[in-house]
Amino acid sequence: MVIGGTGVDTIVRVDSLPVPLADSVHVGPIEEWPGHTGGNVALGARALGLKVGLLDCIGDDWIGAQVRERMAKGGVDFLPLISPAGTRRAVNLVDASGRRMSFYDGRDPADLRMPRDFYLPRLRRTRHVHLSIMNFGRFLYEDIEDLGVPVSTDLHDWDGLADHHREFALRSDLVFFSAAGVGDEAPALMREILRAGRAHTVVATAGADGSYVLTRGGGPDPCHIPAAVPSAPVVDSNGAGDAYVCGFLYGGLAGRDVRECARLGAIAGAHACTAPGSTALISRESLLSRA
Repeated sequence: MVIGGTGVDTIVRVDSLPVPLADSVHVGPIEEWPGHTGGNVALGARALGLKVGLLDCIGDDWIGAQVRERMAKGGVDFLPLISPAGTRRAVNLVDASGRRMSFYDGRDPADLRMPRDFYLPRLRRTRHVHLSIMNFGRFLYEDIEDLGVPVSTDLHDWDGLADHHREFALRSDLVFFSAAGVGDEAPALMREILRAGRAHTVVATAGADGSYVLTRGGGPDPCHIPAAVPSAPVVDSNGAGDAYVCGFLYGGLAGRDVRECARLGAIAGAHACTAPGSTALISRESLLSRA
């Protein structure tokens, strides 16, 4: 079960980042792709053959309609609540090498909540919860813990300081984050999450430099997992981190050890870079054939 994190990305392709200051910049076709982190994880996990439910709050608007349509086409059991604030969006600048810069409009009001009678019956039937870092998500932890359902989260480019991410970091069993936000401090942050929180595994993704995995009781230093070589030229890194999460979760639910899970994540993440706008969803057969 994936909770939170859907929306629509508007993709603008530019020659390089940062974009030079100008009144007008000519670009190629501007495209829109429904997904965002929660939607991408749900679609990616479904493409790997997992049965996936997705709960979120979206708007009764044309953006939300795009999200509904893509989830339906992807076979995701999407159960949305209507938020008067509307559906989240982002404008992502993507350069010729596939790197991106995202301008994110989260728009959820601070008092937005997901009713317990909406999510509890569904949580009772799930094997694993992946909780996006929407503010309303933090209020589900107590019920998730009471049900004994394992929970993962992705902190994205957390700098290790922002309070918004901290509760997710310390109350999840499996924690992902991007090393881009902390650089060389990533190992220390991984150790801190294990020391202060409940996680059994912390994963720091580092793009082309691969990823790092640290487990409780597995020694003080993270294990490095090399990046996988994409099967085609890199087009767009949108959704690569979400695809990594999907590959890792697939391996974990199949009973594989953490290094194998990280390898599967790396393969799925590399594959995601070979098509625009998080549309390259690797199948189970393709994933396992490259493992």
